Amino acid sequence: MEHAERYKRAREFYDVVTGLWDSFADDAFVRDVESGLFFDPAKMHTLDHNGKYLKVRGPLNIARPVQGWPVIVQAGASEDGKQLAAETAEAVFTGGGSLADGQKLYADIKGRMEKVGRDPEHLKILPGAFVVVGDSVDEAKEKRALLDSRVHYDSAIASLSVILGTDASGFDPDGPLPEIPETNASKSGRQRMVDLAARDKLTVRQLAQRVGGYGGLAFVGTAKTIADQMEEWLVGRGSDGFNIMFPFLPAGLDDFVDKVVPELQKRGIFRKEYEGATLRENLGLPRPKNRFFEA
Repeated sequence: MEHAERYKRAREFYDVVTGLWDSFADDAFVRDVESGLFFDPAKMHTLDHNGKYLKVRGPLNIARPVQGWPVIVQAGASEDGKQLAAETAEAVFTGGGSLADGQKLYADIKGRMEKVGRDPEHLKILPGAFVVVGDSVDEAKEKRALLDSRVHYDSAIASLSVILGTDASGFDPDGPLPEIPETNASKSGRQRMVDLAARDKLTVRQLAQRVGGYGGLAFVGTAKTIADQMEEWLVGRGSDGFNIMFPFLPAGLDDFVDKVVPELQKRGIFRKEYEGATLRENLGLPRPKNRFFEA
């Protein structure tokens, strides 16, 4: 399906699933044993959606979710992707990059939200962050270098081909990345690789190895330097948080939890207690109103 049309279908799909989640009022299921009344029929809505891409009668056969709706998460930073996020998303997973890139994307999506009448605070931008922790910065860099060196070129070039949307196996491994044509694949992922190769002056081999490991935002250092960088992103409105990725398990997770989290807590930028029982509450997102039974 053509790129822009995929997003139009996604927008209709969003309307359908959220409409189905709103099939019943929150108090529809009375479960009255004495009268034999399981639910109040007046508090059930039949969606009866008949659109360009989807035809769904409804209603859903379960009660409305505890969170109202599950948290709506979007990924994709093309123009169509950013618009879909602004209209529908409550969290956005981004590919990361420089802080300046993050700030630009942050301002763009939040600005679009205001234009469509949504509160920008009701969406959390969460770039993927690859975290390698060491007792010194040099130790952390050595860990990262070792990880990248373990990526086999055949595997790496295959991963790069997927992201670029074109077969990269014929490229000169030790030459610069050639001009990459537009494709119907991910536009933001392709552009991120092109920008990364140009910014860091990477050969095709180096770029492939970076991608075969992890080519996005990386925090490599001590607990303090990583916390410094994260704080800079949060205070500088480059993100609202991070989607943390670990280089290996369980040690990579343990390093982050035991060393970085206490440093973040000490600075008052990470919780010490959960705010609620649901993901929505812990992200600071409001429970959506039922469009059919708002009262």
